Amino acid sequence: MPTMLVTPVTARSAPGQRAARRDAATVLTAPASVDAALAAATREVLIAGWYGADGTLGRADRDNLRRGVRYRVLLPDSARDRPAVCRRFGCLAGDVEVRTVPVVPAATAVIDAAVALFPAARPADGVALVTLTGVVAGAVALFERLWDGALPLSGDDGAGGRERELLALMSAGHTDESAAARLGVSVRTVRRMMSALMVRLGARSRFQAGLRAAGRGLLTPPC
Repeated sequence: MPTMLVTPVTARSAPGQRAARRDAATVLTAPASVDAALAAATREVLIAGWYGADGTLGRADRDNLRRGVRYRVLLPDSARDRPAVCRRFGCLAGDVEVRTVPVVPAATAVIDAAVALFPAARPADGVALVTLTGVVAGAVALFERLWDGALPLSGDDGAGGRERELLALMSAGHTDESAAARLGVSVRTVRRMMSALMVRLGARSRFQAGLRAAGRGLLTPPC
């Protein structure tokens, strides 16, 4: 599992605590140990944060997917500006559900709502595996709150000819009414198209949609 920037979690036990309590947080330094933790998944793995230098899932994750384990991944919106990442996750459509948020506040992976992995800032520091109920529940709650407001990531955020014309018209300052007249469609259709484009481009406003479309070379000069 690749490194993510977070502060490692450590556990300190008071004298007299049970051994099981002391084992609530374990530092894993070998990649094989992390893979073994992931391989124990039976239902779902939640991942928040930048996952890998190239945005790919690891071998243990791919093995899980073959076994039918569900994956939900949260990435920062900046992932949308890396086409290779979009393509890789797009190829996993149906197996991995990916959404993006402006900022992922803490990188983590949660296995079956029972185990949380918190990678350290430096590879040499290892990964903290935590089974404390409160910590795991907090990580799941944060993930779900972010997930509810996140935008789906598609492997294809492009646009067809009519959609490109609409984007160009909007970027040129046309209103919904004037764009509808130019395109020969209803205002309702224009609004529906813009809503769909914003989701596909991962844009939270029409202005951002225009910026993302321009960055991808999707703007066609209006007639």
